[in-house]
Amino acid sequence: MEGSAAPARLGVHIVSRRMVRPSPSASSETSSEPETVHLTPWDLQMLTVDYIQKGVLLPRPPAGVDVVERLASSFARALARFYPFAGRLVAEEHGGDGTVTVSLRCTGEGAEFVHAVAAPGVTAADVASSLYIPRVVWSFFPLDGMVGADAATGSRPVLDAQVTELADGVFVAMSLNHGVADGTTFWHLFNTWSEISRGDAASGDAGKISTPVPVLEPWFPDACPTPVPLPFAKLEHVVRRFNGPALEECFFSFSGETIKNLKARANAEMAGTATATISSLQSLLAHVWRAVSRARHLPEEHETSYTVLVGCRGRVARVPHAYAGNAVVRCTAKATAGEVLEKGLGWTAWLLNRAVASQDEAALLESVASWHRTPRFAYLAGWWHSAVVVTGNSPRFDVYGNDFGWGRPMAVRSGGANKVDGRATVYEGRDGGGGMGMELALAPDVLARLVADEEFMGTITMAVSTGGG
Repeated sequence: MEGSAAPARLGVHIVSRRMVRPSPSASSETSSEPETVHLTPWDLQMLTVDYIQKGVLLPRPPAGVDVVERLASSFARALARFYPFAGRLVAEEHGGDGTVTVSLRCTGEGAEFVHAVAAPGVTAADVASSLYIPRVVWSFFPLDGMVGADAATGSRPVLDAQVTELADGVFVAMSLNHGVADGTTFWHLFNTWSEISRGDAASGDAGKISTPVPVLEPWFPDACPTPVPLPFAKLEHVVRRFNGPALEECFFSFSGETIKNLKARANAEMAGTATATISSLQSLLAHVWRAVSRARHLPEEHETSYTVLVGCRGRVARVPHAYAGNAVVRCTAKATAGEVLEKGLGWTAWLLNRAVASQDEAALLESVASWHRTPRFAYLAGWWHSAVVVTGNSPRFDVYGNDFGWGRPMAVRSGGANKVDGRATVYEGRDGGGGMGMELALAPDVLARLVADEEFMGTITMAVSTGGG
């Protein structure tokens, strides 16, 4: 049932809001008591950051397609597979010892579904074909400004979807609490939703789709208490709000040939020194790190760092590929600006390679097993500085396969969540062939210098197609 209209946000008018509940096949509805999913250390460390916000721009659906109802119906069936995300986070305070525990209660209350219309004149080309990303894109995402812990303290949904109609397209977005899921799980759910929508919207069976069934049981290391007590009297005490400086964003596309050349160059420069192959992604990130360091005009002796998220699936044997929770850690490479600029692409890429390689199974198990004794949270406040670069998402995620039934995506974009000066969000390339795309947020003056950097811009594919084929 359609909810009431809401006030407009910048660039969009909210037509309606509703709670979408998982279909009756959700196993949580077969029990008289709601199932409780305790958050793991990997989950808990992410309660302090913003929701994950990603979405795709789709072509205009053909005449006669009720896009909003079709997407709401398929979203409900996708939610049946991921039914814990229709629940609510609950913080339980333990006055006796001054700790608090956090769990996901599978109440089936639902995920919010928002229908919005962009301001007149906002077109697909504004989103997909502009080098600079217009700020209106942030309005395509719900739950902006919320960190994971807010869902427990305010009894808010852990998952929201928003469908925004443009003059000649549709933007489909999700916001998912980072305290219950990572990027792998986000795109697993998004892929499930699009595959269900591609099928017969009236009679399709979510149980017959090819997207793997998620593994919903949380994984805890041996000897870790369940639930994990946090050393705070109230969950609000774990939160540190962050208000960063002004920034602007560009979307850069790198062709498969460019990525191949960067990788070959990086490995050639480290021939005889490197003991492992530098990857395509590490080569690209090193290229970006060096270009951003140039654009920032950092003194040679100034320390700069690059933080990347490393997935634990495939590294920790007991964590399955379809695990539906958080299974990521952060690792950081550090060097002076002079070293990054003078020692070359290969040397810089090797720094990133070694940082990632340090996160082997033994290191990951040791870190997660001891987390409950000295909890460490992901913060922007107190962590961010003007010489940092940080990358999230992955080119391995299936973004452009998210055809909801009337054409593959024309573009992918993220919202304002977790955006700081130096945030680089990486995606697969739209045209395949090993290409990659990247959203890069920087201080306005730094980004202007980067766009004027002929060496960097010479590696960018400028043309961005908005065709739906």
